[in-house]
Amino acid sequence: MIQEYEPEATRRAASDTESSRASRGWWDRNADEYQNDHGAFLGDDRFVWGPEGLDEAEAGLLGPATELKGRRVLEIGAGAAQCSRWLAAQGAHPVALDLSHRQLQHALRIGTGAEPTVPDGSTVPDGSTGRGPAPGVSGRVELVEADAGALPFRDASFDLACSAYGAIPFVADPVRVLREVRRVLRPGGRWVFSVTHPIRWAFPDEPGPEGLSVGASYFDRTPYVEQDETGRAVYVEHHRTLGDRVRDVAAAGFRLVDLVEPEWPEWNSQEWGGWSPLRGNLIPGTAIFVCVAD
Repeated sequence: MIQEYEPEATRRAASDTESSRASRGWWDRNADEYQNDHGAFLGDDRFVWGPEGLDEAEAGLLGPATELKGRRVLEIGAGAAQCSRWLAAQGAHPVALDLSHRQLQHALRIGTGAEPTVPDGSTVPDGSTGRGPAPGVSGRVELVEADAGALPFRDASFDLACSAYGAIPFVADPVRVLREVRRVLRPGGRWVFSVTHPIRWAFPDEPGPEGLSVGASYFDRTPYVEQDETGRAVYVEHHRTLGDRVRDVAAAGFRLVDLVEPEWPEWNSQEWGGWSPLRGNLIPGTAIFVCVAD
């Protein structure tokens, strides 16, 4: 019997190219398990900002839901496009972008009826082509397979942009991605994105009591890397302090108008990786940056 190699966890430098390649491969390999484990919580057409369960319908971070109708919205790192389907149900015109082909196949499975495309509109592995939007379960959603660091859209072509834990934590150069988002947003457009709260980097990624003791320096920005037996990265996550994130936002041409740290609600009893009621009631798990393109 051939035993499957367990990736080695380490801290080391990882370039933008290596990080992108690792992210695409990891999400393609793990999309099925991810959607199976978390699909019920995420729903088919619900906009959830993180494991705490903060819902955009309640939070209104993109603006009042009644004002989304007719707006063109870009979702970065959309996964199976659950957030985009919620946006479509409000009358918006969402574009769901993801690096992972397998994640976008799950978007098709859930029922958008859209076709995943690559930036040049060429055939993707399952044989589908084209770019045009197609009818979804609650509206129209366009799926695009592309890297967030090189968005295949014209300047000032979106009214709003959003990302719920997509792309930003997995790239070596977040300012590059933020500048691309700024480029495709119209002046005054809102960009809202959520990431793991930076303070979590200092704690073990465990949901129980062992996850409540500081185990590493908050200021150590060395990426977390899982690598195979040849040293090739198969998963990469990058850490930025809270101050780093704020400076990144400003460097990309955005104005930060709010920073939301969702509290753990009483109704949420689930554990999601290192997120749990125990930890969530004591330390923040998610940071949501609400920005405006000036």
